[in-house]
Formats: sequence, structure tokens, C-alpha cells
Amino acid sequence: MHDLIVVGSGPAGISCAIEAKKAGLTSVVLEKGSLVDAIRRFPQNLIWFSTPELLEIGDIPFVVSSVRPTRVDTLAYYQKVVAHYKLDCRCHNEVKNVARTGGTLRVTTVSGRAYEGRNVVLATGYYDNPNRLGVPGESLSNVMHYYDEPFKYFGCDVTVVGGRNSAVEASLDLFRHGARVTLVHRGENLSPGVKYWILPDIENRIKAGQITGVFRSTVREVRNDSVVVNAPEGEREIPSDFVFVLIGFHPDTERLHKFGMEIDPDTLAPRFDDQTFETNIPSLYVAGSIVAGRHTNRVFVENGRLHGGVIVKAILSKL
Repeated sequence: MHDLIVVGSGPAGISCAIEAKKAGLTSVVLEKGSLVDAIRRFPQNLIWFSTPELLEIGDIPFVVSSVRPTRVDTLAYYQKVVAHYKLDCRCHNEVKNVARTGGTLRVTTVSGRAYEGRNVVLATGYYDNPNRLGVPGESLSNVMHYYDEPFKYFGCDVTVVGGRNSAVEASLDLFRHGARVTLVHRGENLSPGVKYWILPDIENRIKAGQITGVFRSTVREVRNDSVVVNAPEGEREIPSDFVFVLIGFHPDTERLHKFGMEIDPDTLAPRFDDQTFETNIPSLYVAGSIVAGRHTNRVFVENGRLHGGVIVKAILSKL
């Protein structure tokens, strides 16, 4: 019997386990992938805009030699934090179900292992659920929903679909490493949420013709060597060896419904007490970006890492 079972080992999940340990509560962290798996899957050359102190958890200083940490710096930091606190993190352990049995919660994994807990925190994020276009050809092998690194695409025609930070940053990275890039966006302009230090760069590349910008356009079909879009001037076919569909992510509401959680139909966020993060199921909490539902730009590492302290305080108040 654990005092707390945490599902998800991102910064929010780790912070919950740390706060539980500080409070003398037993805990276990279950993770379907590797530790902080979403960050591990970020683009390899990613550099955070946030400074290290905004990513710190557990009162452990995040010390790097530069002003802004890299993806590798961040992965190494969170690994060291977990080791420092001797947290029981069980990676590659995907959770299949969470159900109340009497006065406790029972968590079962895909492998068939069962865990009993007095409290459970879901800190699973949304990175496993990319938004899709829902058009013919999207399942082709040359279509990707995650961006990793640019070197594979040197000398290739690459279409990037989207108008937010991930699409813009991927377009610039691909362009600077020798790809011929077309950026397709349904809006008249790029999203106002694009980072202010990146926006002039992409606008100037488009103005100079170094990146082709196709606006007020939607993808109708993806083919093996092209993308067909509905543009203001009519149908347009864009040569494309590869396509990146980078239009955001969404929560796994189907799984949350399966667990018995109530979901707001407008935001797709689980219903929870905003003072404690407890859901409609007693002793089942949510933490991190999952709390924001479809509004994925509202909760980041920088504020999601603070949820652990609030949740453990709520748990202690019941004892």
C-alpha cells in the first residue's frame, strides 16, 4: 500500500513524489516511457527560453554553464534530482486503469501489475496525443507529427503545417540545414503566441523568399511527393518529400473517461478543485499540463512543477 501513486514522470509528477517524500509519505512513480519522456523526445538541439531556476524542482539548484539550459542539460538535471531523493520511479510501465476499490485506489499496468494507493496523481500531460488533420494520406510514412532534427532532410522539399512555435522553429531549423521549406498555415498571419524573438526571423525569411509561406490555406490531401491545399486562389499542389504536421496536442479524454473522471466538454479538461487539484473521484488528483485540457499553452514546466506542493498539502490535510 502506497500513500501516493504518481502516474507520469514529468517535472509535475516528480515534484509530487518529492513533496510526498518530504512529508514522510510513501510513493511510487509509474511512467510509460523513460524519465521525463516528453522532454527526451523534444528536438535534439532545443534550448530553453526559461532560465534554469524556473525549471528547478525539489530545492535542488539547476546549474549550467550558459544562461539557458539545453535539452540534454535538462534531462541530466531531472535524473540527478530523482537520484538525490531516491524516488521509486518505474519507467516503461504503462498504466492501463485506475479504479476505486473500497477506501483505496487500484492502479493496474499494461503488463498486469497492480498497485494499491491511498491517493493517486495523474500527471500524464498531452505529448502522446498530437492533433491530426484528418485528411487522406496523413498516415503515409513521409508524414510526421513530431520534429526531431533537420539533417535527414538536407536537399529535400519539406512542408510544415502549423502556425505556432513548434511549426515556426522547425521551419527555421530545416531551412538553415539545407531543406527547401514551405510553411502552410490556415490563418492570415502566424499565431500571436509565437515567441517574440523568433517572429521577426521567420517573417524575414518568408519576405526574402527563403521559406515559402502559404497562408489562409488548409491541407486537403497528402501524397507521396506533394501536398494538396485549398488556398485563396484555389487548389494548389506543393512538392513535398516530407511533411511535418505540427498543429499542437490534445488530452487523452477517452482514457480519463474510462477512469471515471468528469471532463469539461468545452475545454476537455478534467473537472477538479482548483484549490487542491482533486477530481470528482475522491483522492484522485491531476497535475501538470493535463489540468489545462485543450488550452495547452496555459500550463508549462515552469508552473506545473508547483502543483506537487499543493496536492501533498491537500493530502496531509485529510490525515
